Amino acid sequence: MDFERIKGRLDALLEAGKKAELRGALNMLNEVDIAEYLETLDNEKVLMVFRLLPKDVSADVFAYMDNDQRTRIMEAMGDAEAMRIIDDMFVDDAVDFLEELPAGVVKRMLANCDQQRRDLLNQFLRYPENSAGRIMTIEYMEFHVGTTVGQAMTEIRRTAPDKETINTLYVLDDRRELLGTVALRKLLLANDDLKVEDLMNTQVISVRTTDDQELVADTVRKYDLLSIPVVDHENRLVGIVTVDDIVDVIEEENTEDFEKMAAMLPSDDEYLKTSVLTLAKNRLPWLLILMISATFTGMIITHFENMLASALVACIPMLMDTGGNCGAQASTLAIRGLALGEIELKDIGRILWKEIRVALMLGVVLALINFLRIWFFTPYDKDVAFVVSLAMFFTIIIAKSIGCTLPLLAKAIHLDPALMASPLITTMVDAASLFILFTIATQVLHLAG
Repeated sequence: MDFERIKGRLDALLEAGKKAELRGALNMLNEVDIAEYLETLDNEKVLMVFRLLPKDVSADVFAYMDNDQRTRIMEAMGDAEAMRIIDDMFVDDAVDFLEELPAGVVKRMLANCDQQRRDLLNQFLRYPENSAGRIMTIEYMEFHVGTTVGQAMTEIRRTAPDKETINTLYVLDDRRELLGTVALRKLLLANDDLKVEDLMNTQVISVRTTDDQELVADTVRKYDLLSIPVVDHENRLVGIVTVDDIVDVIEEENTEDFEKMAAMLPSDDEYLKTSVLTLAKNRLPWLLILMISATFTGMIITHFENMLASALVACIPMLMDTGGNCGAQASTLAIRGLALGEIELKDIGRILWKEIRVALMLGVVLALINFLRIWFFTPYDKDVAFVVSLAMFFTIIIAKSIGCTLPLLAKAIHLDPALMASPLITTMVDAASLFILFTIATQVLHLAG
């Protein structure tokens, strides 16, 4: 779709004041594209165009807007009108928006909705942040034991427009305990007089309301689900999480991991919409920690400062960079394996042994090439080449060992493995590589430390 061409057409209708034609053109677009178009308008025009949308469409468009867009519209309309929009949204989308607002604004807006809706939204907002309860929805199809296929199909036709998904149907007993699931396709092909429990799959994959959203996303990915039921501690069905919310969770968690791996505090805001002060505050804590930890590197250099006049000083950057790169490679694979559930803490011995063997092969190749490079292409003798190459060999082994084990140890003490990524590992490996280099040089070259 040529969005720029469509935007030009919509802008022309807006400037000409042809509201009826503009409404018709908007109704031909997908809700996502309408939300994208509204983002290009100023505060005065965005509300006018938004009000042209049919009631059912406006709620869907509102759900696809980012927080800044939605806040702009909320500020331009009254609380009562805004709450009517939220009333038409699916519960999970409404909760997602409300939890981004200040507590005072949420309280004021909830005062404008009916008691039943207010109680429902408050119930969702009371679940722990980033839990399954916060991202689930209650708009799903459920049937009790004893319901026939014919009765189920009649109910689906009557209520399906108000449900977020009808691909999977949930079978409950009188206590609302989840007994099984039925695929809609299976229901369509069955005889009307059959009972839904005769068609259900009793091997149900579910999560609890308090489970972390990352665990929910991992479960959905593992079993290739389009939705997953959410149950309470008594196995009673209270909601479902759909795949569209899972995609948002994966994006959010991946962004958070990238930020942690870059030694920054996580932020929910887009980069261009984040203030310079906030960016600085997010980056400062870990930079301070890394700067202070780098003093160990300085202490090692100070201790062996008498050697720095030798040929070794020219090899320090290469040695530290190689070690840091090796550690980053190992840590990246370990963090990825933890994130995908491919490795666990109990595998630390196997992982360490595998990385040591990889390090031995890499160390031999790189050390040999480095030895030949120094001996034949620099003015230094073979003793210096031997010292630097041997230091590189052991540095690679140490770096690989640190890189693969630190993320697992972080997981063991309930820290995010992403914290043990490139910056921290590089700082540790830098100190280790210098210590190894100067220790070997002291023994082989008989330099005074």
